[in-house]
Amino acid sequence: MAKEFNDANFQTEVLDSDKLSVIDFWAEWCGPCRAIGPVVEELSKEWEGKVNIGKVNVDHNPQLSMNYGITSIPAILFIKGGVVVDKLVGAQPKNSFVKKIESHI
Repeated sequence: MAKEFNDANFQTEVLDSDKLSVIDFWAEWCGPCRAIGPVVEELSKEWEGKVNIGKVNVDHNPQLSMNYGITSIPAILFIKGGVVVDKLVGAQPKNSFVKKIESHI
């Protein structure tokens, strides 16, 4: 299951992690966000233990959204070593996520 990242745990769970982190910035009212939700869940199961996959609710964590310049959702950030190494914006097919993950692990 995808992790729930927030202002309180982002530093330890994502930035300090030695694994690639895939973070879905989303909101409950966002239709495209809900559409890719199942894809994010699938990826979290398939890559469990290898890649850190989770979600940030932009309504509950506005500071994180501001820190990363999130202006459109869904926005998926790929963070490795505390640095954003890639980004996807908008609803994407699963293979787009897989290609990005494979290129950064």
